[in-house]
Amino acid sequence: MIDKLEFFIAVAREQSFSRAADVCGVTQPTLSAGIKQLEDTLGVLLVNRSSRFHGLTPEGERVLEWAKRIVGDSRAMRQEVRALKSGLTGLMRIAVIPTALSMVAALTTPFRAKHPGVRFSVVSATSQEILQGISNLEIDAGITYLDNEPLGTVRGLPLYIEQYRLLTSAGSPFADHKSVTWADVGRIPLCLLTPDMQNRRIVDQLLASSGNRPEPTLESNSVIALYAHVKTGQWSSIMAEKLVETLSVAEPIRSIPIIEPQAVHQIGLVVPRREPMTPLTATLFAEAKKLIAPQL
Repeated sequence: MIDKLEFFIAVAREQSFSRAADVCGVTQPTLSAGIKQLEDTLGVLLVNRSSRFHGLTPEGERVLEWAKRIVGDSRAMRQEVRALKSGLTGLMRIAVIPTALSMVAALTTPFRAKHPGVRFSVVSATSQEILQGISNLEIDAGITYLDNEPLGTVRGLPLYIEQYRLLTSAGSPFADHKSVTWADVGRIPLCLLTPDMQNRRIVDQLLASSGNRPEPTLESNSVIALYAHVKTGQWSSIMAEKLVETLSVAEPIRSIPIIEPQAVHQIGLVVPRREPMTPLTATLFAEAKKLIAPQL
């Protein structure tokens, strides 16, 4: 039954029988037969289809929620049994907003020092992709904003406060200022993250509130690409303070605090709201608590 529920979750996520079969590592006829057997067992049609996927039925939508819960609990049970037998092992999948990528090592390094059998997959993602990935059982945890947009049904743990700086080069406007306002920043050419990033939506709101219309001259989903453009001396950008610290900004690049209004947002760890947590997730959560303890 569990494997058929996994097939069903994959079909709902991929919205394609062929892509779902690839993800599950089976042939399409095997996957289709599994979905049909699940429908026969439950006595309802779960997927609207002819030769293609045409969405879930109302019954399918409800079954999907149960399927995620059952599959999640099944994975947690297997993981806990393995941990009891041979210690903590397996793959820990973490998705992180771009502005917080620099701090992930503070979690993964002490984790792996204690549990060398654990491997990590760390990917950059938007805040919405992180929540969707947790819901779809594609990731185990995320690091994202906790206080700016709805989080849904996840458990959050605050890690640090995000503040913002103008990253610019010597000789550019405001380069010699000790601080700048959001109104100042809105008057110079900017390269910013793409609009699908929550950081960009925050920056747009702050610029708009100061009377400026956000019109960046370059957009990218990579902070490295933004930093590379700032280094040319022809661009400026707005970046999170912790990210700037990791980049080790040095001359001729200037990092200037943005004030008036003082803007801060809470960054934190999010995990599935499930009790008990999986051993991997529980261990990561414990490491996160140790990380923030010195700040308290």
